[in-house]
Amino acid sequence: MQQGTLMRKVKSKSWKKQRFFKLQDDCMTIWYQSKRTGKTESAFSISDVETVREGHQSEVLQSLAEEFPPERCFTIVFYGRRGNLDLIAGSAEEAQCWVQGLRQLIEVATTMDQREKIDQWIRDWFQKADKNKDGRMNFKEVQRLLKMMNVDMNEDHALRLFQDADKSESGTLEGEEFVLFYKALTQREEVLSLFQEFSEDGKKLTLLELVDFLRQEQLEDEGTEEMAMELIDKYEPSETARARHVLSADGFLMYLCSPEGSIFNPQHRALWQDMNQPLCHYFISSSHNTYLIEDQLRGQSSIEGYIRALKRGCRCLEVDCWDGPNGEPMVYHGHTFTSKIPFREVVSTLGKYAFKASDYPVILSLENHCSMEQQEVLAQQLKDILGEQLLTTTIDGHVPSHLPSPEELKHKILLKGKKIGRLEDTLDGPGDEVPDVSDDDNGAEAEEERRRAKKDKETLAQALSDCVIYCKNVSFRGFQEARSHSRPSEISSLSEAKARKLIRDAGNEFVRHNAWQLTRIYPSGMRTDSSNYSPQEMWNAGCQIVALNFQTAGTEMDLCDGLFSQNGCCGYVLKPPFMRDEETLFNPSDPSSREGPGPITLTIQVISGQQLPKVANSKDGAIIDPLVRVEIHGVPADQAHQETKYIENNGFNPRWDETLQFQLHVPELALVRFVVEDYDKTSRNDFVGQFTLAFANIKPGYRHIHLLSKDGTSIPPSSLFVHIRITEPPVPEQD
Repeated sequence: MQQGTLMRKVKSKSWKKQRFFKLQDDCMTIWYQSKRTGKTESAFSISDVETVREGHQSEVLQSLAEEFPPERCFTIVFYGRRGNLDLIAGSAEEAQCWVQGLRQLIEVATTMDQREKIDQWIRDWFQKADKNKDGRMNFKEVQRLLKMMNVDMNEDHALRLFQDADKSESGTLEGEEFVLFYKALTQREEVLSLFQEFSEDGKKLTLLELVDFLRQEQLEDEGTEEMAMELIDKYEPSETARARHVLSADGFLMYLCSPEGSIFNPQHRALWQDMNQPLCHYFISSSHNTYLIEDQLRGQSSIEGYIRALKRGCRCLEVDCWDGPNGEPMVYHGHTFTSKIPFREVVSTLGKYAFKASDYPVILSLENHCSMEQQEVLAQQLKDILGEQLLTTTIDGHVPSHLPSPEELKHKILLKGKKIGRLEDTLDGPGDEVPDVSDDDNGAEAEEERRRAKKDKETLAQALSDCVIYCKNVSFRGFQEARSHSRPSEISSLSEAKARKLIRDAGNEFVRHNAWQLTRIYPSGMRTDSSNYSPQEMWNAGCQIVALNFQTAGTEMDLCDGLFSQNGCCGYVLKPPFMRDEETLFNPSDPSSREGPGPITLTIQVISGQQLPKVANSKDGAIIDPLVRVEIHGVPADQAHQETKYIENNGFNPRWDETLQFQLHVPELALVRFVVEDYDKTSRNDFVGQFTLAFANIKPGYRHIHLLSKDGTSIPPSSLFVHIRITEPPVPEQD
């Protein structure tokens, strides 16, 4: 790989061009150049690569299957929304060499700890700035590098640091000297003074001093001694200090930058919730028009849309089916110019990727526009391709009095769609789901049901209807009507506007309804640009399946990623207790309807920022003027945002030292979003980075927030350093 290999880069059936690919000496960067012009076209870092797929594993390579054998083809898949790279090697051996080599390098990159990541980041910058590639850097190159790194530093200060690091007095910095220079540059005063507050001699924290810090500041209350020992073992770089069970200032900083020092409670990253409640008691990660990766009118339909959504833990996917040629149903957005994909390809992708990120059930929401003949094909393909994975009967053979749990439905794919008649008609078991209706309207009701079933029979293939078990689509005819039938296995889909009206007019009834039945919300048809609505107002009413356009980055997807980044990213998050009770009094527009003490106070001291990225496509060399905005997304009474002042010309280590304070009436539903922006007095501020998490997952104390890009991918080592305090209201005295 380091010698370099000539391969074909492929973008479509007709666009395949020779490129020379080469792994750089750092074993972390790959660049490639055009064979014809010899100029370097592009480079990428191993840490940007999510995975490598062998063979014809992309639509482009599938279209060339006749021309090139699978053993010569492979696909490099990147994190975020960056397009895949499809390559064809000259021989099977060359392809294997790259596939295996890349996989090993990805393994190394993903197991790096915080310190190695920072060292790697320093090396990446060194390579970028070493213009003449002589492996050393003169002061001019260093100055250019500082500008690239978002550091605005006066020349004298920079020169002093440069001379201190130039141990060999050669007028240039080489390898280790550059690392020294960088370390001097990144000295963290605010962390050092915190360290000295708890350290008696100012040089080290003894085990007991560290325990004091963990208890008093970080509010760690269980097994603090064991925890302190583990942190020293894990993060203290000096062996002698480790042997003496003490933590140096370096080790203290490493701990604060680690997962244990992060704002996100590490115990909530794993599966931590009860998974044995009925499906309707969970918020479920859900995607709208999953096959689209661009806009809704002309965009491309792609299998990638499904793979990306499933990898992000999405558990409810949408598929729009239309009659296709040769009796093969196709998936695309009807009456538009979006491209088409065969239904069978979507189903086999689903079978392959459904349970890679999560073991819990996937709901396939079927928009069926097919003729009777092709509906038979749909049913056949679902059964043939998914086999055991497709749920075709209730879990115990009886009509359910409530929905089964995610635990009971592990590794199952549920079809959501229209169904002929009632669930009890398909099961022989005794129906304990008979509608509770008084005699006089029973006749009319039953008659209406029979009429509907007869109409469905004319347009719906029985074989497809039989695949729908727990998610029968029904039109929403009001909460009373739904309650009178009391069928948990039915589900209504509402547009965002209809849902908003219900929340406004009947908030409490909506919450109660969602305590026993599923509701799906979808974006308005006017959003042809694939924009999203705020999922928060739908979650506030207990709606479980809030479908978003996963391909569109922005605040709405940040909220979605923020909510579902907990609980093992399994795509299911348990609703708070007051939303799981069918008799609840909770109404999102009246926070006092939630029983419990008064509001919680969240106090956030925004201390500093570290190595914030440059704004994409900014005027070259412009250093950012960063500010931090903290947003609370929750019930209407809790919606709020506050921001710090901006710091001029410093994206490298800005200090704000500002305190923001919020009142939360319903903390169980609140999400907190930290946004960094580049202040601009003449136009809109530019986005720099963000991090969103549920209030329930916040750890108090001194914490780092590791920022994410617009796409939700990590941008190490960019972070914010904050102090968090959560104050509960006093419990009223009992008389």
